[in-house]
Amino acid sequence: MARVVVDVMLKPEILDPQGKAVQGALPRLGFDGVSAVRQGKRFELEIDGELTSTRLAQVHEIAEKLLSNPVIEDFEVHVAEVEG
Repeated sequence: MARVVVDVMLKPEILDPQGKAVQGALPRLGFDGVSAVRQGKRFELEIDGELTSTRLAQVHEIAEKLLSNPVIEDFEVHVAEVEG
């Protein structure tokens, strides 16, 4: 079994109101020195069997077609170590 992580973030040119809200709240909570915040999503997929290049390509397709909106979001896929 393998664990594959898909991180989805808004493209840099897309406004991120949730990130701006967090950035604005930080100084009020006593946290200084954070110049920018971007909000995103993380998906962890557990893959049965061996993680082949074909299976990894399928995860990329899943990320593009289901987990992200390619018009406004970018995604990264990476293999994570399975704990335990």
